[in-house]
Amino acid sequence: MVHIGNDWDAILADEWDKAYYQNLRQILKQEYATQRIYPPMHDIFNALRYTSFADTKVVILGQDPYHGAGQAHGLCFSVRAGVTPPPSLKNMFKELATDLGKPEPPTGELTGWARQGVLLLNTVLTVREGQPTSHKGIGWEQVTDRIIRELNQKDTPVVFLLWGAHAQKKGELITNPLHYKLQTVHPSPLSASRGFFGCRHFSKTNALLEKHGLKPIEW
Repeated sequence: MVHIGNDWDAILADEWDKAYYQNLRQILKQEYATQRIYPPMHDIFNALRYTSFADTKVVILGQDPYHGAGQAHGLCFSVRAGVTPPPSLKNMFKELATDLGKPEPPTGELTGWARQGVLLLNTVLTVREGQPTSHKGIGWEQVTDRIIRELNQKDTPVVFLLWGAHAQKKGELITNPLHYKLQTVHPSPLSASRGFFGCRHFSKTNALLEKHGLKPIEW
């Protein structure tokens, strides 16, 4: 039913047969047929496609996709090349510049991070145009809880970047002492100045990876 194309297919195979997912699928068929929904249907599972279970060493948890035209493409916080980075992403780039001295990237597309093992996972994977959190509670949370629980079982360290109360709530599923949780406020302009700026999560993540002999992320 869902084809991802890497080890997530075997790991999640039984999830797609569950009653809640069958119901979610029917809701989505109706929504895509009658509403403008983001991301495009073929992009919904891009986070898993770009970052296999085996390769995942960092997780950034978002809430739900961008709800403006042409923005969401299945990776949290990321927009396709050529699309103006939204404010939260611009704040991430500001912190990156402060933390690691890196200039602002030429695009807001984060597929380069994903290919290095950064799982860019929203906790709800679809949204109606102009209606943030409109697909909250229709079943996606059960899918993404399963993904997080599977990652919790990994026997190699994973660094979870939990920005904001929503992500931190999901972080309660991370109970394996092998893993790390770095927490601060959301990079949104509403909160970034209350702790996101100066959190140095990018350099801290790389230090933790290197501590365990893992290749750091080229942010």
